[in-house]
Amino acid sequence: METFTKLFGSLLVFVYHCFDRIVINGYLSGLSRPEQVVWFFREILGIPVVSKEVLSQRTDDYRKWVEAYARNHRIPVEWAEKGVRKEDYVQPALRRMEKRNAFGVYFIFKSMEQGRTFRIAAPKYPTKDPNYRIVAHQRSRFTHYYFYIRDEALGPILVRVASFFPFHATYYLNGHSFIEQELTREKVGFRKDDKPSSPWMMPPPFRLPPTG
Repeated sequence: METFTKLFGSLLVFVYHCFDRIVINGYLSGLSRPEQVVWFFREILGIPVVSKEVLSQRTDDYRKWVEAYARNHRIPVEWAEKGVRKEDYVQPALRRMEKRNAFGVYFIFKSMEQGRTFRIAAPKYPTKDPNYRIVAHQRSRFTHYYFYIRDEALGPILVRVASFFPFHATYYLNGHSFIEQELTREKVGFRKDDKPSSPWMMPPPFRLPPTG
């Protein structure tokens, strides 16, 4: 890029620098260790025994919330099929949002993937506390939700949320999409050299229209 700028710098209208793709891992620090999980259920929720059923109920509650949210806002919810590029599949829904100049969630994918959660087991031998359970980290395969969002400031973004406690989240942002939103907001004309296959992957560079 530096060589290109030296050779053709006089022909460039402007140059910008930004992160192509930004990945943010989100988690609740207060629920990252087993002892914190026990304290949360016992002291905050008033549940004396942290069991498999208790954790499963949290998953069921979250799943029902997602389904109700999607139903109330008429958002498609589908399982991700093998061999289908999720980014390409949701493009029509994104285009409809752009046409209406609307913002928010426009598609939800469900996918079975590995994720971090907790394993609950009863102690092998009796303890002084009859409610004592062994809580340990484990990785297992379960449903993850992919929320495809059109944001007013950031443009198209993606949020992946695990459906098992402690519900880790991953956020995928794109610096080029942010700049696109800023140029549009300031009513600065531009065009892209090519159309990217995914709005949260690296889009092509922008070009301002010729002047004079």
